[in-house]
Amino acid sequence: MARQISGATRLAGVVGWPIEHSLSPALHNAAFDAADVDAISLALKVREGGIRDVVRGLCAMGAVGVSVTMPHKASVVGLADHVDPLVRRLGAANCLTMTDGEVTATSTDGQGFLDALQEAVGFTPKGSSAVVLGAGGAAAAIVVALLDAGCSVKVYARRPDAAEALTARLGGGATIAVAADLRAAELVVNATPVGMDGTAAEGDLAVPDVSLLHRGQIVFDTVYVPKATTLLTAAWSEGATTVGGLAMLVHQARRQLEGWIGAPVDPEVLWNAVGGRSEG
Repeated sequence: MARQISGATRLAGVVGWPIEHSLSPALHNAAFDAADVDAISLALKVREGGIRDVVRGLCAMGAVGVSVTMPHKASVVGLADHVDPLVRRLGAANCLTMTDGEVTATSTDGQGFLDALQEAVGFTPKGSSAVVLGAGGAAAAIVVALLDAGCSVKVYARRPDAAEALTARLGGGATIAVAADLRAAELVVNATPVGMDGTAAEGDLAVPDVSLLHRGQIVFDTVYVPKATTLLTAAWSEGATTVGGLAMLVHQARRQLEGWIGAPVDPEVLWNAVGGRSEG
C-alpha cells in the first residue's frame, strides 16, 4: 500500500555516517504502518560535527525521534534535555525521542542484544563468560547488559588503551582480554564495524586469530550488512554457533519504536520488513 504523505505526517529517522546501508527506516516505517501512525522514517546522512544542528532542527519540526548510530552516539548525550540513567552510565545513546520541544536520550542496544541472543539461541548470560570485541558505544552497551545479567565479561580491542578506558569508564566489572581469552569464552561478540560493507575494514576480521573460535561457542556479530559477515563465515567453519546482527537491529529498534508509538510492536512486523530471520 502506498504511503500517503500530508502536512500532518511527522518525521522520524536514523542519523549516522555512513548511513546508506541502514535498514532502520524500513523497520520504522513497517511499525508505523502496522500501528496506523502518520509518520515516515528516513536515513539522514550527518557528518561528525553536524549533529547538533540536525537535532535542533528535528526537534523544532516536531519529529517523532531518531535512531542514532556511529559516529554520533556519544555526541547526542549532551544535546538531550533528559538523559536516561543507563545513558549516563554508558556515555552514549542510540535513540532520541522528541516530545513537546524536548529531547530524551535512551539506549536500547544492550537490551536489544540480549533479546536477540535469547530469541536466536536461547542463551542465558548468568554464570557464563564472554569476550566483547570493541570499545565504542555499542560495545559499552553490550558489556553493561551482560554484566547486569550476571555474565563475566572481558573486553578486547586492537588498542589496549581503548579497552582500558572503556572498563574504567564503566566503573569496574569488566576486565581486559588478551587474544587467548577468546578460546575460553562461551560467547564472543564483535561490537566493532569491522567487516561491514562499505567500510575500509570490509573483509577484515575483528578477531586476531580465527582458530581461537571453536565448536560449543556462540559468536555474535553486531554487523548486519552483509548478513553473512566474514567473521560469521569463519566462525561457522570452526564449528561455532553464529548469530548475525540483524537480530539485534530488530530488537533494539522494537524497543525504540515502542517508546515512540506508546504501544507494543510485533517483532514479526519488523522481521518481515527486513526479509525474515534467515541469515542467508
